[in-house]
Amino acid sequence: MGFFKQIFKSIFKNIIDLSRPIFTFENNELKFKIKSDYYYTFALNNYETKTRHDSYILEAYTINSDNLFVEYVHVDNDVIWNGLASSFFISLFKEKLPINSMQVIEKKEFEHYEFITYKINNEFTLNFIYIYEINKDIFIIEKNAELYINLLQSFQKDYKYKFDKNQDLEFDINISIVKENALNGYFNLSN
Repeated sequence: MGFFKQIFKSIFKNIIDLSRPIFTFENNELKFKIKSDYYYTFALNNYETKTRHDSYILEAYTINSDNLFVEYVHVDNDVIWNGLASSFFISLFKEKLPINSMQVIEKKEFEHYEFITYKINNEFTLNFIYIYEINKDIFIIEKNAELYINLLQSFQKDYKYKFDKNQDLEFDINISIVKENALNGYFNLSN
């Protein structure tokens, strides 16, 4: 009887581990699932959260702090994106902010994560983290590379950041792909 109980416990634990979300925001912390039993947490201080609404959305919000911007989008099961979600977000970012040039200078991919460093207007760098799950997309823009470096090192232990870190960069990010969906049609019901 103990043998079957052990097998059942093992299977049940694996199902629970697999069903845990890759990204969560709770108790002033961003939590990132790296492995089924390991999460990287990043504490936030001094931030503003805005809930976003759209008829195709189950849950959406933006978080804006001094060095970090996050947009979380959880679409309904019968909703599809009309293109690549990350490309839509970057296009909106370039459209809404004073950006003349945006050059990719680093790109790394791991399972559900994309890490991209951009050179903006040949003046400074911004770091973009894109996380995707079934029906969930998370877009993160970071100014000082702290989250970017530490999260990336969770996947690649020997990673070294080779770019200048921004010092006292004033850059107000106040965009939302959910807010702009009615005008731009980023996502809608699947046929």
